[in-house]
Amino acid sequence: MMKRKTCWWSRGWLLCAMLAAAAGTAAQTYPSKPVRIVIGFAAGGSVDVLARIVAQKLGEFWGQSVIVENRVGAGGNIATEVAAKSPADGSTLLIHTMAIAVNVSLYKNLPFDTQKDLVPIMSVASTNGVLLMPASQPVQSVRELVALAKSPSGKLAYGTTGNGSSGHLFMALFLSTTGVDAVHVPYKNISQLYTDLISGRIQVSINTLPGAIPHINSGKLRALAVTGGRRAALYPDMPTLREAGVSGYEALTWYGAFAPAGTSGAVVSKVNTDIQRLLALAEVKQRLAGAGLDPQGDTPEQFTKYFRDEIAKWANVVKTTGMQIE
Repeated sequence: MMKRKTCWWSRGWLLCAMLAAAAGTAAQTYPSKPVRIVIGFAAGGSVDVLARIVAQKLGEFWGQSVIVENRVGAGGNIATEVAAKSPADGSTLLIHTMAIAVNVSLYKNLPFDTQKDLVPIMSVASTNGVLLMPASQPVQSVRELVALAKSPSGKLAYGTTGNGSSGHLFMALFLSTTGVDAVHVPYKNISQLYTDLISGRIQVSINTLPGAIPHINSGKLRALAVTGGRRAALYPDMPTLREAGVSGYEALTWYGAFAPAGTSGAVVSKVNTDIQRLLALAEVKQRLAGAGLDPQGDTPEQFTKYFRDEIAKWANVVKTTGMQIE
């Protein structure tokens, strides 16, 4: 009887050893074919810029083709669905923004389960939002903006790239915190928003810093403050909203990497390790800084917890503001 137990134990140990060896081999040979990074936003935006930096460097590390595929629409949900329903072999990765956490509660009938159908790999980068006004406006500070908005003739219109976008959420938080009322004007694309903001057709907007940099530097838009807890490295003299008098305000747009559920832990670990490696490169740090992005980096376990916390946080904001998209 003792021999039989020993035999079963030995077989179990052997099976575990074989599985561990297989996982190690999978990590060593991955990727054995081209990899695509799916994103839900158009070329030229901050997500696209980040994804192309990551794709280029991973391709160099791996000696394999890594391409960026833009699957635009539905607040990034089309890209999420593509990734969630792709083979779990590491050939498809997803880079998404905080919108992926917001969409869980913003959309009623998603064709996927965000938390069950995807594996969080890591937080790749983050960026400030920036409070913008036309340079033609006389307003020079956040306090002056709030005073104007509260004056009898100061009714403002603010632009966003749609319900539930980061700009919409950040602006809603700004309005509720300051007690300001303004009219929401959603746009289908960021280019038209900037055109109308520069011309003064709308008076204010909060957008991610990377896309705003050219308009700030050209002098066409005035940046009053950033939304995060720290000043932006590119504009060290620009205050945070909290420093500008909006007590307790802090919001960041983050960018995370995901894989389809069922992707092996070895592959997830390798992708995490290699993105961490490229984020540490001086060249990449410089390129990200020039785009207004701050490199992040954490473990899959840490990012999973952060992702779940973000889903809960924004669910509360969506509920409070009454935002909803069918």
